[in-house]
Amino acid sequence: MSIEARLAELGIKLPEPPAAAGSYVPTVRTGSLLYCAGTICSLDGKMTHTGQVGRDQTVQAGYEAARVCALNTLANIRAATGSLEGVKRIVFVSGFVNAAEGFAESPAVINGASDLFVQVFGEAGRHARAAVAVAGLPRNSTVELLAVVELKE
Repeated sequence: MSIEARLAELGIKLPEPPAAAGSYVPTVRTGSLLYCAGTICSLDGKMTHTGQVGRDQTVQAGYEAARVCALNTLANIRAATGSLEGVKRIVFVSGFVNAAEGFAESPAVINGASDLFVQVFGEAGRHARAAVAVAGLPRNSTVELLAVVELKE
């Protein structure tokens, strides 16, 4: 089954790729690796989740925020490569959670992105990962996600 067919089966429509919000590009390819810049939880320029998990947001809301970030990452991958069919595997994900002091459940939040990648790519969606709590993120986003993707030759 193609990745596009898999997205349709899951009822997932990718958003428009978010524009870079500074002096950088959304993706950089070197060899077979595609480095994806950080994406925050916004759709069509509007924030879907803001504030800190453990204060303003629940872990479940954070999970959903991470899923939105993953959708934005997939949109950037498709924009860079023309198709998600060229993805060989998700290699590494860095997840940053805007969290209240002492918050220790960042992995549960970033699972929102990790679970989506596995749903879409199967075993090729399993990746190495970091899930880190931070005191703040751009636009007060609840989550920011970075990814490294291996592309087919």
